[in-house]
Amino acid sequence: METTDAFVGLSCVDCDGTFDPATATHRCPDCGGVLDPAYDLDRIDLAPDDLAERPYESMWRYAELLPFPAEAAVSLGEGATPLVDCPALADAIGVGRVLLKDEGSNPTGTFKDRGQSLAMTAARQHGAADVALNSAGNAGQAAAAYAARADLDAHVFLPSRAGFTQTAMTEVHGADLTVTDPIDGDSQIGDAGRAYAAAMEDHPDWYSTKTFVTPYRHEGKKTMAFELLERLDWETPDAVVYPTGGGVGLVGMHKAARELRELGWTDELVPMYAAQAAGCSPVVDAYEAGADRHEPVPDDEIDTACNGIAIPDPGASPLILDAIRESNGGAVATTDREILDAAIEVARAEGLEVGATCAAAASGAFALAAAGEFGPDDTVVLLNTGAGNKDVDALRAHLGEREVDEAAAKTDGAGGTTETAGE
Repeated sequence: METTDAFVGLSCVDCDGTFDPATATHRCPDCGGVLDPAYDLDRIDLAPDDLAERPYESMWRYAELLPFPAEAAVSLGEGATPLVDCPALADAIGVGRVLLKDEGSNPTGTFKDRGQSLAMTAARQHGAADVALNSAGNAGQAAAAYAARADLDAHVFLPSRAGFTQTAMTEVHGADLTVTDPIDGDSQIGDAGRAYAAAMEDHPDWYSTKTFVTPYRHEGKKTMAFELLERLDWETPDAVVYPTGGGVGLVGMHKAARELRELGWTDELVPMYAAQAAGCSPVVDAYEAGADRHEPVPDDEIDTACNGIAIPDPGASPLILDAIRESNGGAVATTDREILDAAIEVARAEGLEVGATCAAAASGAFALAAAGEFGPDDTVVLLNTGAGNKDVDALRAHLGEREVDEAAAKTDGAGGTTETAGE
């Protein structure tokens, strides 16, 4: 197995066992816990000045801090996404500076590409022929693309509520797609998960690239923090607001911040804030209750159009909550209307296209600032985890509803309906 010098194995976050990555491929062999890539940071032969000499082309510029070398990577050029200054948004929120990390510029339009790049690299290193996962949509599309790049057969399980773009492109990339049938309304990600689990029982040779089943998806996403901090000259922002479903990226970014602090490249951790939709907010509920783990949201109680973060049972919620608390961050939930309004605000104030789900970061920042969490001198980073065109139907429909509401409000303000005025 081809690995980097500093990568020393996989550590279980539950039982603290350590395992050889050549033989331990997914969950902990002893307790079934999440495995996390571990490093001997004293072996890292890399400094910030070295990075300054490298082209800003992909996340693999940080290969020394990843399990596999760049030459072994299954890559489509993921990462190296822009960090965009948003002065109009900063004024609207009431903070000193807003920066938007735009993951929509990744090859399949979302940050999921980072995790699938590393997961597919591991799959190829382990000699896999078939890969499988269930997804709310974007990870399935990314898995299909990266499996094609790696010449692997992909089996993707999506709920019927997944977006048209994600469903269509999963098939375009050649994956074997299963869309779970709805029983009462659209099926949810849990339905897709059950179909995936049944298929894995029938095909034990399939290699999973599912969130926190493979040890490598959160590891790929930690490179978002590397890029962010490098662009800020290794100065820690006052907050990163992250649209949170499964929380893989939030956990990965927090891990990166811990590693960089241990390396001496930064002085402080990055305060991480989880932003969720009020119609499915198990992490926010657990945070506000002071709990160490979430309570699952029943499928029939999910009430949000924000599919990407409508994750009712995020299995790694203890890791998410630990990251929030250790970094002195927080958690916030906003309504679908506030989230979609924020997406339109970003588009009109800054010209940036953010996904409907991803706009939870922007609406969350507005809410946190209004609650006094952010001050007028703070630097706040918003994670746009996916391109706006992933959710164009939802955004356009909401815009239409707003225009109708605004027209009605103007009519009411003028003394009633036109018919009434005519009378």
